[in-house]
Amino acid sequence: MTTTSNNLETQLTELQSIASEEINAADSLEQLESLRVGYLGKKGKVSKILGGMGKLDPSDRPKVGKLANEVKTALETALSQKKEQLQQTAIAARLASETLDVTMPAVVVPQGRRHPLNSTIDRILDIFVGLGYTVATGPEIETDYYNFEALNTPADHPARDMQDTFYLPGDRLLRTHTSSVQIRYMEQQQPPIRVVAPGRVYRRDTVDATHSAVFHQIELLAVDEGLTFTDLKGTIREFVRQIFGDVDIRFRPSYFPFTEPSAEVDVKWKGDWLEVLGCGTVDPNVLEAVGYDSERYTGFAAGFGVERFAMVLHQMDDIRRLYNSDLRFLNQFN
Repeated sequence: MTTTSNNLETQLTELQSIASEEINAADSLEQLESLRVGYLGKKGKVSKILGGMGKLDPSDRPKVGKLANEVKTALETALSQKKEQLQQTAIAARLASETLDVTMPAVVVPQGRRHPLNSTIDRILDIFVGLGYTVATGPEIETDYYNFEALNTPADHPARDMQDTFYLPGDRLLRTHTSSVQIRYMEQQQPPIRVVAPGRVYRRDTVDATHSAVFHQIELLAVDEGLTFTDLKGTIREFVRQIFGDVDIRFRPSYFPFTEPSAEVDVKWKGDWLEVLGCGTVDPNVLEAVGYDSERYTGFAAGFGVERFAMVLHQMDDIRRLYNSDLRFLNQFN
């Protein structure tokens, strides 16, 4: 079959018409790209038609070439416009799916608050850190050695009856105080030291309005050359001033197996004397247990229950309110 300019022109015109319809009918960018390659690619339909120009009379080639360029330009324009249209449609669909209806009621997530126990612990630790103390923590499951023996409380010591606890297999137990943290800390550090140890402790106590088998305690320890009971009193007075304000304070003689002499500390609160903590100078046996020279170093220690402080500061009537997770109660605290 002889190739003539009329044949090629007809093919180009028909191809433009068919391609334009297919481009307009395309409903995705992927389909549109497939049409572009199929018509305008190196092996596309336009290129195949132009392959027959070599058989044309030289005088006919410019006219067919001009028509071919017009067809390519028209198809490129159609492809570009359709591409923009499909992109805009996709963007509009995405915006519609992600639009927030600001007139709808919001899902309200209540603002959290610190638990009164946590806020009391943070407040107390801030005071002691300001006095130069380092915060230390330790395991709640302890050995008999760290909980009793190293604290001058051997197995037959009657003071153990005051701190009866929950025993576990393998000579382990739930710690009765955070004094065990002090022993562990002293084993790793040399004097001078200033350390405060917060944490949860356990005792076999009957639960009532003022007692719990699980409670929180904070203990402090200072060891250095030349520390005396006077240094202890000054530290306690400053702590009480910062936590309770300017209140009367008194020291009463007491007994603890790991301090000698020992004392209970009371503050005048709302007209009555209120016991708030126990303290004393560190017994030399405790210093010797961790390898300190008790002839060279002395120290003092103090400990108290966080729940007692929280109850006094917030005027609570029952310690169990701190553990019941009652939002009506907890929402009172900012």
